Amino acid sequence: MKNLILILIFIITSSVSAQNWLTNIEQAKKLAQTEHKPILLVFEGSDWCAPCKKLERNILSSTEFQNFAKDHLVLLKADFPRRKKNRLPKIQQKHNDVLAAQYNPEGIFPTVLVLDAQGNVLGRTGYLRHKSPQFYINWIKEQTNRQ
Repeated sequence: MKNLILILIFIITSSVSAQNWLTNIEQAKKLAQTEHKPILLVFEGSDWCAPCKKLERNILSSTEFQNFAKDHLVLLKADFPRRKKNRLPKIQQKHNDVLAAQYNPEGIFPTVLVLDAQGNVLGRTGYLRHKSPQFYINWIKEQTNRQ
């Protein structure tokens, strides 16, 4: 019984702290309009890009960033894995390719964009070494306050 309770607590706390990354810009725009939040769009190569992995580990997965994001952002991720075992479904890959053509034509990874609810770019950056989650939070706030 004790183990069951511990497992339930783990599941509940994991789901509360997990980020809800969308993979469709139209869904992200609708949610952003409904919730009056900006969109954070991240282009990453999850299985090959070292700076992408560092961005994920050091910034996006941090408790500080997750707490900020859940109340202030709609999260949208466009992943471009290279390994065969990690390939995306064709429809998702096509969707990501369209996003990249519009928002990351240079093919820079990672690219982090702040968008308004209509999909207009408010700010652009990447993984900045030796920067804290709070640095990114402040940067996002600066981009959204320019509107």
